[in-house]
Amino acid sequence: MFKHVLSKLGFGLAAVVFLASLPVAAAVNDAALMSARPAKLLSEYGLFTDAALQAPAEGVVPYGLITPLFTDYAHKYRFVYVPKGTKASYDGKEVMHFPTGSALLKTFAYPADFRSPEKDIRLIETRLLIRQEKGWNAWAYVWDAALGDAVLKVAGKTLPVSWLDETGAERSTNYVVPNKNQCKGCHTLDKVFSPIGPKARNLNRDFTYTSGTANQLDHWSALGLLEGAPASGDAPKVPEFDDAAAPLDARARAYLDINCAHCHRLEGPASTSGLFLTWDEDNKTTWGYKKRPVAAGRGSGGLAYDIMPGEPENSILVYRLNSVDPGVMMPEVGRTMVHTEGVALLKEWIASIE
Repeated sequence: MFKHVLSKLGFGLAAVVFLASLPVAAAVNDAALMSARPAKLLSEYGLFTDAALQAPAEGVVPYGLITPLFTDYAHKYRFVYVPKGTKASYDGKEVMHFPTGSALLKTFAYPADFRSPEKDIRLIETRLLIRQEKGWNAWAYVWDAALGDAVLKVAGKTLPVSWLDETGAERSTNYVVPNKNQCKGCHTLDKVFSPIGPKARNLNRDFTYTSGTANQLDHWSALGLLEGAPASGDAPKVPEFDDAAAPLDARARAYLDINCAHCHRLEGPASTSGLFLTWDEDNKTTWGYKKRPVAAGRGSGGLAYDIMPGEPENSILVYRLNSVDPGVMMPEVGRTMVHTEGVALLKEWIASIE
């Protein structure tokens, strides 16, 4: 029996558990990963033994993030692959340094009923980041209705999705699979295409593998997938955004770090805004405290400051995250819905700031 636990967005370390009898482990197609021309079908890469069940092939390791990026409440199944005989190098601040031939996979899915997240799961798309000779490349694969395979969609696609949330309420949206240019809009660091999520502070958590539960950083090191990492107790770590027992400031900063800071940092696409939201930013004005926007207009909502201490309703940050107007909303891509829980957290945080 195969057993692994996959993180879902919006509920921290809450997990979806799959149990299934699987065929003999398949071999990853390294040549396909390194090809300049992307495969037409996801199956051509050999990354899964059973893709419909998200059962990874040998050498493909599932992982989760402590506080993940919000994408219209989609559940996300993440995997990393590093070619045999190579290792990723540890970085205590940025994304791990993955060797050529590595791949990061992220499948977006919706259970029909979020109260039973292990049942009736509709896979929407799998995004594939591949570290090739000239750098990272990104491709999106959209699943067919029968979950037989996922097809390359360079130009993106819009798909209607619906589900019942944790309260039993009906929810729906037109889910947007990004086109290749939209991927570049977020995945750019110092003008170079880069992954966002697998940083030490996001990975430093327990995960349930077939062999049992272990800290991910320790497990990656033990597998020989990662070199140079300290013991997990000495590595940085963010809290879950919805962990009420964690400090409010840390939860809010962790949320902004994963949802906003890939653009809003000195080396990011939104550097000209002067609003930098990385986890370790310590300049109060730079992370928004009584900071006036560089450019006024509809995006500011007529408000004076990015963060007005004690007044969330008078803060541009809340105004933009609470909007679905394409000319106002932030992030600009990756969502069509307001993350109610995330906005509530930021309102509480700003209300507490003096």
